[in-house]
Amino acid sequence: MKLLPFQLLFGTKSLHNFVLIRYLVKELFLYFLITFLFFFVIFFVNEILVLAETILKQRVGVGTVTKLILYALPSIIAQSAPFATLVGFLMCLGRLVSDNEILILRASGLEYAIIMVPVVILGGVISLGSFFVNDYLLPVGTMKFNRLKKEIIHTNPAVELESNSIKRTNDSTLVLGEVDKNNVTDLVVFDTDEQGQQRIIVANDSYVAKSNLSGILMEFNMNDATVLFFDRSQKWNIDALFADSVSLNVFTSAFVDSSNKVAPREMTSYDLHNVLKKMEQDENTNKRVLNNYKVEYNKKFSLPLGSVFFAILAMPLSLVFGKRAGQTIGAIIGLLISLLYWTMMITGQIFSQKIGLPAFWTMWTPNFVIGICGFILYIMLLKK
Repeated sequence: MKLLPFQLLFGTKSLHNFVLIRYLVKELFLYFLITFLFFFVIFFVNEILVLAETILKQRVGVGTVTKLILYALPSIIAQSAPFATLVGFLMCLGRLVSDNEILILRASGLEYAIIMVPVVILGGVISLGSFFVNDYLLPVGTMKFNRLKKEIIHTNPAVELESNSIKRTNDSTLVLGEVDKNNVTDLVVFDTDEQGQQRIIVANDSYVAKSNLSGILMEFNMNDATVLFFDRSQKWNIDALFADSVSLNVFTSAFVDSSNKVAPREMTSYDLHNVLKKMEQDENTNKRVLNNYKVEYNKKFSLPLGSVFFAILAMPLSLVFGKRAGQTIGAIIGLLISLLYWTMMITGQIFSQKIGLPAFWTMWTPNFVIGICGFILYIMLLKK
């Protein structure tokens, strides 16, 4: 029998292993693509619904909305990749188990490590691609998204107003009734006047107009308005003013950050690392702000590398639960774990930003939990 060059160099067993690994990578990647499209559509539709709630209903141009969606794509891709890795790998390996392909491989004398190799390799490749999107494309997309949204708000200030909602600005609170284009019903404004006195402005009908004055974002033209003034030194004194019309200017800074400061989400990991070093050396740095930057920095790595941890979990988990209806069980378990992982990630981010919990642990704990569970299941699998 004539041997191929690969067989002469590595041996027949290595050639069989190479063919097996290539076959598994092909199958895993196919299922990953299918589930990636599934999660991509979910997050994409969610983004469309958010834009529809805040922007589309204000009749913003189709071209502008298309650009906003395009700039949001890196965020959607970065979120979809890890979950697609888990669900796709579980479905693929579950099918191999239910079709007895794994049993045949084991009967041929192959160890579980041979199956784990393509799983980890492909998980690592997906993580690298996800990291590139998360570290480079996401900051660029976020920066352009925020810039375009500012332009939309300046052009059409009513975009920031939602029906039956409470809008808090830097110096006032707006309670809104029904918002129809530029018309607002049942508007209540809580703020302070030029003398620092608290006041409440109530109007049945208001019209939101764009202001031509520099620094003014919008102007509320209120009809049949009532203004109540409260004296802080004499709280029992209340002055009431009734007017057919009242105009209230809302400053741009109340809704839009007019500074040129780059947000942490708009930075690459390299830029964030340099900024964090400077912030840590500055004694006047706000601890909460510092922790927010650390959250974004750790998230740059933890979310993309989630694909590796999910791959480590998927292999033993699918062999345990995939004996019957492997694809269906894999999809269900994968979705449940993805939901749990996403909940842990969001909860950790909230606790870090609000309470000040260490950003490293809140952002990496979901991965550590997934990785430890995968390792324990793999050890249990070897002992069978």
